[in-house]
Amino acid sequence: MKRNRNGAADARTPPDAGSTGRRALVRAGSALLAAAVLAAPAFAQDAAPQPGTPRDFRLPDPAELTLDNGLRVTMVPYGNVPKVDVQLVVRTGNVDEGPDEVWLADVMGDLMEEGTTTRDANAVAEAAASMGGSVSVGIGSDQTFVSGTALSEFGPEMVRLVADVARNPAFPEDELERLKADRVRSVSIAKSQPQSLALERFRAVLYPDHPYGRVFPTEDMIRGYTIDQVREFYGRNFGAARSRLFVVGRFDAAAIEAAVREAFQGWPAGTEASPPPAEAAGGRAVHFVDNPGAVQSTLYVGLPVVDPSHPDFVALQVTNSLLGGSFGSRITSNIREDKGYTYSPFSTLSSRPGDAYWAEVADVTTDVTGAALREIFYEIDRLRSEPPSEAELEAIQNYMAGTFVLQNSSRGGIINQLNFVELHGVGEDYLRDYVERVHAVTPADVQRIARDYLDPREMAIVVVGDRAQVLEQLAEFGELVE
Repeated sequence: MKRNRNGAADARTPPDAGSTGRRALVRAGSALLAAAVLAAPAFAQDAAPQPGTPRDFRLPDPAELTLDNGLRVTMVPYGNVPKVDVQLVVRTGNVDEGPDEVWLADVMGDLMEEGTTTRDANAVAEAAASMGGSVSVGIGSDQTFVSGTALSEFGPEMVRLVADVARNPAFPEDELERLKADRVRSVSIAKSQPQSLALERFRAVLYPDHPYGRVFPTEDMIRGYTIDQVREFYGRNFGAARSRLFVVGRFDAAAIEAAVREAFQGWPAGTEASPPPAEAAGGRAVHFVDNPGAVQSTLYVGLPVVDPSHPDFVALQVTNSLLGGSFGSRITSNIREDKGYTYSPFSTLSSRPGDAYWAEVADVTTDVTGAALREIFYEIDRLRSEPPSEAELEAIQNYMAGTFVLQNSSRGGIINQLNFVELHGVGEDYLRDYVERVHAVTPADVQRIARDYLDPREMAIVVVGDRAQVLEQLAEFGELVE
């Protein structure tokens, strides 16, 4: 329930000349209403309506084509709003950085937004705005996204604009120092936050000597990047062979296809994606980062698990939602609602191609750091020792089915789902049958998943907190690593 700033509405109103007469009318009306209610026959309250049968994910049949250079294109008509989203996804990102190139991909993305060889950043922004939309470049661990949105009538023009940004970046050298300074500030701000420090340590523990384990660069690393490095990184990793174009919304399919062929046909294929394989490490230990004077401890507790291509992954998602991944989950109910140790704990399944980990994350009051960890492990052990009830599981399944529907209710959401299938190679039936697979999970399945994949003896524990107040509380949880 929402409350106003004072916790309740102020019902007082100033008197006026007619208030006495109105109060008399109100009293008379109230008396008549009360009499009517007392005289009315009693009726049994209707039972709450039962939820309907969950529906599987259905999309209009997409149109797909592959250009001679290897670029794959997926076009999906969707919705009634006269807008279209165009997104080029390139299989490159932070995973392609070397040990001394952390965030080089991000600097490349920043420079790509500074214009093309035919128009500067302002001209790109004005062109997108004239179509009723915008263009952006985003960098992820494994993918780079060049995204545009426009009114439907400008769909072909937006395809051409996205192609120009992706194929012809100018990489203006006179903007590099400013953008590097922005990145230095971003790192400085991030590393002042205990949540960022905990994530950095957790990733380093799970992925030693792998790009996934390198979350932040040093200031010197960023300041040392040259325009030649940026151009070399782009040239090495961009090309049609490792790219896919998604077009979702209302559009003229023939006009879009013609624009795609015109804008992308001459793009060199480049090289196929070949990221280094990730082999996540497990093992119980307490990895501690001192944060003197902190009134809270930030916790990361987790371990490697199977990735989305594994047959158990959907059941693992259900188990995660029940254990810590939803507001009504067990760990949240325990350490937030019952104990009051934290405000917003959550668990997550973080996945990359061929890799994933499960983690419980929480900021807890310093003096209950050890107690919070005990309750987290208690809930994990409880799920491993006995299955949940049918009612508890059904509530989580309904929540997941509803969330899935919401995720597919926008153009961007549909692109995200289709890209997930592409990235993880899970097959065309993954989205279509997802709701059915969620509801097929049984209480015994949940217990088995917890036993097979969520073994506390293999969980790394990361704590960022005040050493003087926290260290003694951690002694029972494993070897301390500082």
